[in-house]
Amino acid sequence: MKKILLSVLLNTTICTTSFAISPMDMRFHCENDTTKINTLLENGKKSNLKTANELVVFYANQLLNTPYVAHTLEGESELLTINIDELDCTTFVETLYALARTTLSNRTSWRDYANNLESVRYRNGVMSDYSSRLHYISDWIINNTTRDNVKDITPNFAKCKYLVKTIDFMSKHRDAYPSLKDSTIFEKIKYFENAFRSHRFPYIKKEDVNAKNSIATFKSGDFIAMVTNIKGLDISHLGIVIKENNELYFINASMGGGKVQLEKHTFYEYLNRIRSCIGVRVFRMIE
Repeated sequence: MKKILLSVLLNTTICTTSFAISPMDMRFHCENDTTKINTLLENGKKSNLKTANELVVFYANQLLNTPYVAHTLEGESELLTINIDELDCTTFVETLYALARTTLSNRTSWRDYANNLESVRYRNGVMSDYSSRLHYISDWIINNTTRDNVKDITPNFAKCKYLVKTIDFMSKHRDAYPSLKDSTIFEKIKYFENAFRSHRFPYIKKEDVNAKNSIATFKSGDFIAMVTNIKGLDISHLGIVIKENNELYFINASMGGGKVQLEKHTFYEYLNRIRSCIGVRVFRMIE
């Protein structure tokens, strides 16, 4: 890791702009990460796309076939992981956000991308320790909504309902999270979970996703969060929706498919294949 970081630093022109996070607090997948990100951003600029949703779709297509790899954010210490070569459903969505936000800011530097990635991934946009990461998507949505990064548009749907659920899966399954062996981190996670006791949030029932007024409300490039019936957990999967010829489709980093892919079935058909999914939440980048 030190060799990769050193190579990145030696082969990257450091601009004079002030950045919130130091490269020493970053974890890179390989020496070419920064070059690949700069190329993606240059392509995004050349696309001349102007809206956030258009850019989300553009970058999703650029990342098709990227291998699915879980747990890429985990390590002995919390670092800002920069890895566009291996994605899971959450890092896929965060990568799309950071790429689109950087392009909307008319920037083409991996350093700007890194700042935007930190902003969307961590509580109040600042990385500190493991507990500063927005692990629960309900927490992720609220924190990023508060900072005008995204907007929860689920209430805009005519079929919107509300669900009340206590979200405490991590503390209840402490052994599944190596970082929670640290008692201080564990107590911090429990503290944040306390805000989500009997948490009330909007969602669209699975059976209502295909309603005409629902389809009309979706836009290509909207982020999708799948609401689960798993006890203590709010969201089980993320991706983006694509609308073509008044039909919805889904792009995601698929564990089953082993890569970022456009699902061959309609989004409605896809949802109905997932027994634990009871509905969806929809959020959209703010420009």
